[in-house]
Amino acid sequence: MNALPLLSLVIWVPIAGGVAVLAAGRRDALARWLALGFAAATLLLSLPLYTGFDPAVRGMQFVEDHAWIEAFNIRYHLGVDGISMLLILLTTYSTLLVVVAGWDSVRYRVSQYMGAFLIMEGLMIGVFAALDAALFYVFWEAMLIPMFLIIGIWGGERRVYSAIKFFLYTFLGSVFLLVAILYLYFQSDSFEILDYHRLALTQTEQILLFFAFLLAFAVKVPMWPVHTWLPDAHVEAPTGGSVILAAIMLKLGAYGFVRFLLPIVPDAASQLDWVVIALSLIAIVYIALVALVQEDMKKLIAYSSIAHMGFATLGFFLVFSIFERTGSLEGAALGFEGAVVQLISHGFISGALFLCVGVLYDRLHTRRIADYGGIAKPMPIFATLLVLFAMGNVGLPGTSGFVGEFMVVLSAFRADFWIAFVAATTLVLGAAYTLWLVKRVVFGTAPSERVARLPDVNLREGMVLGSLAVLVLLVGVWPDPVVDVLHGSVENLLQHVVRSKLPGA
Repeated sequence: MNALPLLSLVIWVPIAGGVAVLAAGRRDALARWLALGFAAATLLLSLPLYTGFDPAVRGMQFVEDHAWIEAFNIRYHLGVDGISMLLILLTTYSTLLVVVAGWDSVRYRVSQYMGAFLIMEGLMIGVFAALDAALFYVFWEAMLIPMFLIIGIWGGERRVYSAIKFFLYTFLGSVFLLVAILYLYFQSDSFEILDYHRLALTQTEQILLFFAFLLAFAVKVPMWPVHTWLPDAHVEAPTGGSVILAAIMLKLGAYGFVRFLLPIVPDAASQLDWVVIALSLIAIVYIALVALVQEDMKKLIAYSSIAHMGFATLGFFLVFSIFERTGSLEGAALGFEGAVVQLISHGFISGALFLCVGVLYDRLHTRRIADYGGIAKPMPIFATLLVLFAMGNVGLPGTSGFVGEFMVVLSAFRADFWIAFVAATTLVLGAAYTLWLVKRVVFGTAPSERVARLPDVNLREGMVLGSLAVLVLLVGVWPDPVVDVLHGSVENLLQHVVRSKLPGA
């Protein structure tokens, strides 16, 4: 029994903090300091989830279970495994960075801006921690509201269009999730997600649920062809919104595959895994080619995010091919763990790249690549950090971007040579669009006197980007702290994934 309800604290402290920040009203300085205090407190509260986590335990840890709506057997049930625990830490860390990054750049409705991010932080953590499907759905839907407001109020010229498009796409996907959850409830008289992992379902039921879950979570990842909301949302969102979208919200869709689709409908997933593998490979190759022709830095990074998320979904769905070929979970676990590492690494790298764009935008108020050039001379520290994050985005050995991609590609070879070959093309395509961006922005001749005199990063910007640089390098050369906490959780999950749920099986 845990002495403190840590999961409840990391969910409700930022939500309460968000309400307190909103109450600050027009007192901008107070709002900023309150937001910083609550974001830092939430990060500190989340650290014992890692230090107190036992990698040898195969089940959920830090469990809290209380009756909520007894008439429908809905419970306030929380718990984490190694996968969700790492994603919660990524959320608390990223939110703190967003608060610090927006310290000077946000001058309009500061309390509402900071409050929205804190409330959204608590709701996203609730998604990762919920073990009751009804509770999961409440958090899943509620987190859309703060992001809708962040894009719609603090976004660019087409902010309203982008906010509505974001909301409609993601809300429509959520309808399929609700239908699937209600069906499982009527089959089991329970909203417990772990009960669904053991529920016997016919092949027809599993196939229908498979497509319901796929539609619900593919929109959030997002996978091709339901990805078109993301570039618009990224381009119009403020810097903090883009960071949270890329670093956390995209991970929610991938997490849905892990917690719902794979363990609940494994027979259908085994039969239809080629669908997700094909969509993942299209994202890796086609979306990378789309990124090559972008003239807006944010759009290029947004398309890059879609391509890199394709690696995560590929790693998750290679499980069945590898298990059929080898009869062992070892290779499947390698790809699965690589996919999770890719999620964490992508959170660091994509968040850092969007923050870099924010630094430039604050100075020149343009995101067009053609408006920049030769910034290495006036901004040497910034240019060094940007090149480092670009190398991580390419997957250079020694950066966190290499670890997850290498594990997934290595695993893919055990499934099928051609899958691995197509996936590995990201090493070429990723380098093409990333280095093309670096060449045009960092090197060459400054196109104007204004660019030639851009000030380098200040202390606040340097601390934010520097902390991300340390993590990108640390995970790149020493991934054990991330990988070691995954072994037991991934093995436990894969035991459910490869076991048939057909009646009588």
